[in-house]
Amino acid sequence: MNEFIVVVEDEEDIRELIRYNLEKDGYRVVSVNSGEEGLSLVRHSPPDLVVLDLMLPGIDGLQVCREMKADPVLKSVPIVMVTARGDEPDVVSGLELGADDYISKPFSPKVLLARVKTVLRRKQQGALDLQSIVRHERLLVNPQRREVAIDNERIELTNTEFKLLHFLIRQPGTVFTRDQIVEGVHGDDYPVTDRSVDVQVVGLRKKLLEYGACIETVRGVGYRFKS
Repeated sequence: MNEFIVVVEDEEDIRELIRYNLEKDGYRVVSVNSGEEGLSLVRHSPPDLVVLDLMLPGIDGLQVCREMKADPVLKSVPIVMVTARGDEPDVVSGLELGADDYISKPFSPKVLLARVKTVLRRKQQGALDLQSIVRHERLLVNPQRREVAIDNERIELTNTEFKLLHFLIRQPGTVFTRDQIVEGVHGDDYPVTDRSVDVQVVGLRKKLLEYGACIETVRGVGYRFKS
């Protein structure tokens, strides 16, 4: 089944340009012209992706993004922002709220389609990665069995420690802030303070023995799994 995309854009010409080109490329599309309509639609029928203008009357795009990311059902829906202010703080704010990418007006249909395809592909790959066994030298992480082993010797981790390790090791070299770690892990008992994240990392490092050093502190930013 083709992916379902919601377009939220108040400028009719741009809204129709986006809708036409997405439908021409095989996507199922519903377009609306306000943030209120957009939120109502995605809550009723969660899409595979949202193309969201930031400058909307009433509820603006940043608020739509904020409310989607606070909704347990919608938080994983990718958002591609559309903005006329490509280098201004609104774009940064949108990305910090959890939007996946942005395109600046004016844009070509080819750029739009390329960004949409990339974001959808990344989402699909991420879903696969969540179940994929990850190896780093003699360290093995098996998400399907919730097991970690070094040289086939099982390492006992708490559920939170396992999720933290799996989150970092799936993207070696990528630096994550503490907020991103909390957002990405979401264990039932996962702490929500910066200090608690640090404590979890200290405990995990000890249990991973020589591989504990692979979880590297990036001063002033957060952590990464050193490849």
